[in-house]
Amino acid sequence: MEIIDALILGVVQGLTEFLPVSSSGHLELGKAILGDNAMPTDSLLFTVVLHAATALSTVVVFRKDIWEIIIHLFRFKNSSETSLALNIAISTLPAAFVGLFFEEELSALFNGKILFVGTMLIITGLLLFLADKATKTNKTVSTKDAILIGCAQAVAILPGISRSGATIASGVLLGIDKSKVARFSFLMVLPLIFGKILKDIFDGALSQSSTGTMPLIIGFLGAFIVGVLACTWMIKLVKNSQLTYFAYYCGVIGSAAIIYSSLL
Repeated sequence: MEIIDALILGVVQGLTEFLPVSSSGHLELGKAILGDNAMPTDSLLFTVVLHAATALSTVVVFRKDIWEIIIHLFRFKNSSETSLALNIAISTLPAAFVGLFFEEELSALFNGKILFVGTMLIITGLLLFLADKATKTNKTVSTKDAILIGCAQAVAILPGISRSGATIASGVLLGIDKSKVARFSFLMVLPLIFGKILKDIFDGALSQSSTGTMPLIIGFLGAFIVGVLACTWMIKLVKNSQLTYFAYYCGVIGSAAIIYSSLL
């Protein structure tokens, strides 16, 4: 892998992990347009490194929140932080269940299903548009909300559905404060990312590496730096009700994908 390829992939990972545009959907569209052979392929280790970088960027942005959660957990105090930790744990269950028991069915959808991806992108755009118009509240995430947002995260495994877009939009539509649901959305994905990293390592990511040290470093730095910026930017966009731009973007790209699939 060339260093410039590693940098590009790192930047793309850092952006799409946090911005509500569906990284999986864009990857499928890229494969369809450029062909599978045109997409850079490399070891599983590189994927693990990029996911670790975006996970670390989330930890950096929310370091104070995470530290408060850890302190209250070890003190065994019943507080808002312990409730947040419990809700985060609960919210990961639907996606973990779907990922474990429907892996083959999901894999079939990641095989050039352009019409499906385009439709899901339009749905993502609609969710973002509706969330942007929601009224401001001070409501926090309840256990019931955590379950429903977790279900949205599970649905977002589908190519074309943005994880951050689906979770933030569902939370806002449930009446939760936009800043609080944005924070919850990015924190709730951490257990899944770290779990996926461990699974990939056990699957042989470290023993089957064909990537040099420098591309790994460059890819990691690119994903980490851009991830910190994208995560911080996304929080401001949600707070200031500026998701409509991404809604229009998803609508345009989704429509283009549907038209493209009809011409194949």
